[in-house]
Amino acid sequence: MSNSNSGSTAPEAPEAPEAPEAPETADVIGTARERIDALDGRILDLVRERMAVSAAIQEARIAAGGRRVQLSREMEILDRYRQRLGKPGTTLAMTLLELCRGRV
Repeated sequence: MSNSNSGSTAPEAPEAPEAPEAPETADVIGTARERIDALDGRILDLVRERMAVSAAIQEARIAAGGRRVQLSREMEILDRYRQRLGKPGTTLAMTLLELCRGRV
């Protein structure tokens, strides 16, 4: 009767042909992760650049007697991110705005 369990070994049979694909899968994942790391590096560089530009704007605004932060402008940014990325875009924009505020 334990031979009737040979049907339970049948699902294992398709796994054997998948084994040769594992190195290809690992290559795809490895290459994709390298690309993500490169993209993250670019994103971080852009965030730092955005912080510097924002600081320059804040300095100019304060020097002219204005406020450091312009809320209507921040609302435009929040809306742009939300429209492009949905609700998580709003969270991302809030994080960017927080990073860029008060550096002056």
